[in-house]
Amino acid sequence: MRQPERRAEGAGPFTTRLTWHVPGGATTVWESRIARRRGTLAVRPPGAGAGRHNRADDVGIGRLRRLNLVSALAFVVGGALFAAGAAVAQFGSGDATLCASIYFVGGLFFNTGGYVSLLQVINAPRHTGGGEGRLITPRWRWWSYEPMRVDWLSTFVLFAGTLVFAVSLLDSFLRGLSVRQVNRLVWAPDVIGCVLFLISGHLGFVEICHGRFCLRRRSLGWWIVAVNQLGSVLFMISAIAAFTRPASGGPVNAGIANWGTLTGALAFSLAGVLQLYEHP
Repeated sequence: MRQPERRAEGAGPFTTRLTWHVPGGATTVWESRIARRRGTLAVRPPGAGAGRHNRADDVGIGRLRRLNLVSALAFVVGGALFAAGAAVAQFGSGDATLCASIYFVGGLFFNTGGYVSLLQVINAPRHTGGGEGRLITPRWRWWSYEPMRVDWLSTFVLFAGTLVFAVSLLDSFLRGLSVRQVNRLVWAPDVIGCVLFLISGHLGFVEICHGRFCLRRRSLGWWIVAVNQLGSVLFMISAIAAFTRPASGGPVNAGIANWGTLTGALAFSLAGVLQLYEHP
C-alpha cells in the first residue's frame, strides 16, 4: 500500500504543522498549538468541500480543559497581584515590605501558571505517524525532556523565567544591601527573567506562525501570544528602569519601573482571561 505524502512546516529543527495527503484523496492536518490547546486535528475526506475536526478521547479533552483552566486563572491572579504591588509602590505608602509581599504572592501564581502550561504540553494528545487522522492521549507525566518541540521549549523557558523571577522576589526582602548587592541579587535575576519571557514569547510566535511573520487577527491563540509578548516587553522596560545607580543609590526611573510593571502585569492578566476561551 502506498505511503501517504507528508509535508512539514516550521522553523529550523521545529515542526509546527504536518500535512498528510493519504492515498485516496483524504488530507489530514496537524497543528501544534491547536492539537495541544484544543485537542483536535483537521481531516478533509476525498471529494469533500469542507473538512471536519477529529478530537482526542474524553480523557485527553478533560485533561486539556482542567490544565487550561488552572493555568489561565493562575496568570490572571498573578498578573492582578503584580499590578496591585506596582500600584502600591507608585500611589501607596511606598512600604517596601508590603510591595515585596504582594509581588511574592503574585510570583507564586506565575510559578503555578508556568508549570501547568508545561504540563499541558507534556500531556497533550499526540498525532499518529501515518496521517490516520487520530490523536492519542499519552499516559500522565509530571516531567519530560523534549527540546526539539517548540511548544515544550516555549513553555519550559516560560516556567524557567518564573523561577528566576522568584529568586529576585525572595532577594527583595533582604535589607541593608549595598547598591552592588541590590543589582546582583534583585535586579539581575529580574532582567534574566524578562529575557526568558521574551524568548518564550518569540517561540510562541514561531509555533503559531510556523516560522514566518504573521498577523492573524481572527486567531485567539495569536492574540494570546501577542498580549503575553507585550507584557514581557513592558516588564523588560520596567526592569531596565529599576537598575540602581551607584552614584545616587536610587533607581534609574522609579515611575517608569512601577508603570511598566503595572501595565505589563495587566497584559498578562488579560492574556490569562483570553486563554480561558482557548479550550476544547
